[in-house]
Amino acid sequence: MASRFSRLVDRTKQVLSREPPRTGRTSQGVAVEHPQGLEVVSEGQDPIVDIVALHGLNGHRERTWTAENGVHWLRDLLPEDLPHARILCWGYNANTHAADRVSWQSLYDHARTLVSDLCRKRKLTNGGNGVQLGRVLANVASLFVAANDRLLKHLARDSEWLQQQLGQYASIINDFVTKYAFKEYETPTVLGRRIVLNARDKTSLNQSFRHVAVRILQEHPGLSYMQTAVSDKDGDASLAVRRWLDEPTNERWLLIYDNYDHPKMGGDEAPAENSSNSGQHGEADQPAPEGYDIRPYLPDTDHGAVILTTRSSTVQIGELLRLEKLRKTEDSLRILESTSGRTGVQDVTDAAAVTLARKLGGLPLALSTAGTYLTQVSTSWEQYLQDYESAWGQLQKLSPQLLTYENRAMYSTWNISFASIRRQSESATMLLRLWAFFGNGDLWYELLRRGGTEDGPKWLQDLTATRLIFDQNMRVLCSHGLVEAHSITAQNGSESGGYSVHACVHSWMIHVLNGPNEQVLAVLALKCTSLHVPEQNIPEYWLIQRRLLLHGDRCRQLLSETDNDGNSAWVSGALGDLYSDQGRYKDAEEMYERALEDKEKAWGPEHTSTLSTIYNLGLLYHDQGQYKEAEAMHEQVLQCEEIAWGPEHVSTLHTVNSLGNIYSHQGRYNETEAMYEQALESKEKVCGPEHISTLDTVNNLAALYVEQRRYREAEAMYQRALEGYGKVQGPEHISIARVIHNLGNLYAEQGRYKEAEALLKRALERNEEVWGPEREWTLSTVSNLGHVYIYQQRYTEAEALYDRALEGYKKVLGPDHPSTLITFGRLGDLYAKQKRYEEAEVIYKRVLEGKEKLYGPGHISTLAVVNNLGIFYSEQGRPEAEAMIKRALEGYEKVWGPEDIAALEVVTNLGSIYKDQGRFKEAEVMYERVVEGYQKSQGEDAVTFVPFLHTVTDLGDVNAALGQVVRAGELYKIALPGVRQVFGDGSDQHERLEHALASLSS
Repeated sequence: MASRFSRLVDRTKQVLSREPPRTGRTSQGVAVEHPQGLEVVSEGQDPIVDIVALHGLNGHRERTWTAENGVHWLRDLLPEDLPHARILCWGYNANTHAADRVSWQSLYDHARTLVSDLCRKRKLTNGGNGVQLGRVLANVASLFVAANDRLLKHLARDSEWLQQQLGQYASIINDFVTKYAFKEYETPTVLGRRIVLNARDKTSLNQSFRHVAVRILQEHPGLSYMQTAVSDKDGDASLAVRRWLDEPTNERWLLIYDNYDHPKMGGDEAPAENSSNSGQHGEADQPAPEGYDIRPYLPDTDHGAVILTTRSSTVQIGELLRLEKLRKTEDSLRILESTSGRTGVQDVTDAAAVTLARKLGGLPLALSTAGTYLTQVSTSWEQYLQDYESAWGQLQKLSPQLLTYENRAMYSTWNISFASIRRQSESATMLLRLWAFFGNGDLWYELLRRGGTEDGPKWLQDLTATRLIFDQNMRVLCSHGLVEAHSITAQNGSESGGYSVHACVHSWMIHVLNGPNEQVLAVLALKCTSLHVPEQNIPEYWLIQRRLLLHGDRCRQLLSETDNDGNSAWVSGALGDLYSDQGRYKDAEEMYERALEDKEKAWGPEHTSTLSTIYNLGLLYHDQGQYKEAEAMHEQVLQCEEIAWGPEHVSTLHTVNSLGNIYSHQGRYNETEAMYEQALESKEKVCGPEHISTLDTVNNLAALYVEQRRYREAEAMYQRALEGYGKVQGPEHISIARVIHNLGNLYAEQGRYKEAEALLKRALERNEEVWGPEREWTLSTVSNLGHVYIYQQRYTEAEALYDRALEGYKKVLGPDHPSTLITFGRLGDLYAKQKRYEEAEVIYKRVLEGKEKLYGPGHISTLAVVNNLGIFYSEQGRPEAEAMIKRALEGYEKVWGPEDIAALEVVTNLGSIYKDQGRFKEAEVMYERVVEGYQKSQGEDAVTFVPFLHTVTDLGDVNAALGQVVRAGELYKIALPGVRQVFGDGSDQHERLEHALASLSS
């Protein structure tokens, strides 16, 4: 120990006796007051390690390590102790103060510059040597954030994290000019001809230019103008750097101005207003950087490239490339996995992680913040998602700041932007605060104008005085990068285009911009939304409703959180109308029940407003196939309306018509017809023959006639409705599509399959355009088109349509809804025709069970399934067939009578069973009864009535089998003209008849 100490003392004395070296000059002899950058102090003897010395705050690269006598510790002492080490010294402008935000950013820039300088001096390889560089960065980063082993791991060359970062943005950089920053512009020069400048404000930009000047001077020490720029701490280094870039030999460089978010380019800013609004702004009150014009800092030459990144839409320099959010959930999961260090996230097996990825809307910053937070806690994805919903503000404050985001929290930029907006425009400020109580997407002028009426707040009246004023305030928000303007599309309908904010920005608006007890703005949002729900007589009402859905969802959330002065009843009712029309039945039921409870409590059970809600709830039950509940509600309303207003009041007639619809779906056709005729007669008298309400009843009566096989009357009614709707509402109204759909079904019933197919395809196209692919009207058309394909023996196409309709019905209405069961039964018919008997029988029994449960064993809809099952058994020669058909016939005769067309169809099926069993006399009796019934009900039209033609032909076959040749020939000749007219010469039906007649002659 003493020996080592003695040697150290001797060596120190020897060094101290040396002549002091000259200091304060670079190796080129140019005096530099604050030398910066990386300098090799000692090369070492076969060095195996690098030692890098950094001075502290307010230090100096040379003087920090130099004694009073001029001995430089790094150069004069350390090499003798560590001969196999290369010793480097790095200097930077340390004239900073930690409390100053600009200085804080400068420290971050220093760290980045240090790593860049080290990259030039050190040749990195895979593995441990690369990690040593990471340790240097970690030490610098520890000035600002706590460093950890994960940081070192991520910085290792070719680390998995670095590879993920590359893949994460691959979809963007393929179309983005910055891909040249690391490929096309790669050179061995000091800068690699890639220069990144912090353009946040003038100070940051000037500091960045100064750093670049130092690095250029290190590589090119003979540049006198660069030496002058570096030595003059108050000079404009940007002039020297841009002069250097202008030199013809410096070509193919890339200059990146990063974060130019506060432009001031003349005429771009809105006029400032006095802002006195209040709210829970917190960090939103921090000052925003002062704006400036960046154009004087741009190079004048054209032999390089410039990229300028900004959040402001007012910057219109050069070609604009908009970077959008990540579109694929897998990409979002990749960021969550890489930043959280949790494996398996990309396997999409954790539902909570997937939900979180979608919740964050593909915003890389939000995804990185979430992942970074989860590296330091044991919280599950599900718990984080719950915290995000319930405690957003606290969660964000506890989340670590991102080193890659200027050491800021995720929402810092939004706070700064909001502070700038507050200085510019009170109206824009209030608009943003109000938006927190709407959905994040598609806010448009007409929606807010309804709330800006005379009783609305003054600021909203001013904001919505004209669309131009509204758009100007939205422009202020867009210019700060918080809001995005939508392009005008046909989906906007007759109203203005909209604006949207990202879901994460909207969360910030909800939790930061307003106080926890903010009621006025919440009530205002409820008012605007509920007032704007359109009636069905409004042109293109469905487009407005579709745009309102997101805001309706936000209002439904507010209703459970807000005391809105007793107005929740009419808000709930309006939302119920919106959800009901858009097919969201469960949400509609919740809203109607809430409205009904509030109205009964406030006004009593017989108040007109209460009855209106009961009526709407009854309609909703009807749409869901809950006919008993719907009937009870309509009868209650009808009784009260007849007492209060009389039997011919418009509201009373609406209820009568709707009650007829309920009876129709229950197979109670006599009661249905009585209701429709009562409603139609009174509506024609009160409203007029071409009123929309009158035409609705005409359409309903036509549908009833189809069920009763009164096809001629049905077609006349449909044509009347079609003409009336077109005249009153225009040819594009959705009511036209409904009548076309119904008319197509009628033609299918008549065997006019080509006409039916054309009409149903036309209706389907319009329904998909208006309602989308999964609404009930659309699915009904899909199912009916499949039914037409079955008649045309296009089984593959029919099955595809049935599968589509079934999937949609199950999703929207549930597996036991009548519409679902009808389509399921049709799929059974298809399987039977394809001789897939086992599959068909399973379906038939499932449908029969569902119908018996829903309606009971004697309901006409249940009996229809029994009839189909009997036909199915008959085709297989199974003895159960006769019993099933007789059960169905007994039920039909009981409900409709023995001469009803539906009952006659079942009689035909029973005759077919007898015919197949060789029981020709019994079959003859059945067929004769049916032919007589059709002639009586159809009259002259019987000769082209498809069921009549089939039965006459079958009766001819039976007579031929019994040897009654003359009678058989007469029957065949009766059918032949109708078959030619309906099916055409050369059709299978026509050839069969011709062959049968020829057989009789032989």
